[in-house]
Amino acid sequence: MDISRKRFLEALASGSALLLISGCGGGGYGGGGGTVMPTSSCSGDIAANHGHVLPIAVADLSSASPKTYDITGTATHSHSVTLSVAQLGQLKAGAAVTVTSTPATTDGHTHAVTVSCIIY
Repeated sequence: MDISRKRFLEALASGSALLLISGCGGGGYGGGGGTVMPTSSCSGDIAANHGHVLPIAVADLSSASPKTYDITGTATHSHSVTLSVAQLGQLKAGAAVTVTSTPATTDGHTHAVTVSCIIY
């Protein structure tokens, strides 16, 4: 399964991506070329976005309690998004989930946030 460049960069920015690269050249393990192993990752697509990001650790998908995330990113105001235990389970099973952020304190606007995960 291929991961898009955007989803890969979002995963890197959220800290939920881990790349495993084997050694190149001489010494140890036969000196083969580098191999990038696919990793699981989650990302959020934020409607009407102006700098917000949604970092979700893949480990959170197994949580027994709801998880709340701050999506401020580089925006000048904050929002949060809460995923229920059932929604975390849906993400773990490969389904996308859409939630609405809390209102901004500046003008009360919200964002629809669609979360999806690639599970290997």
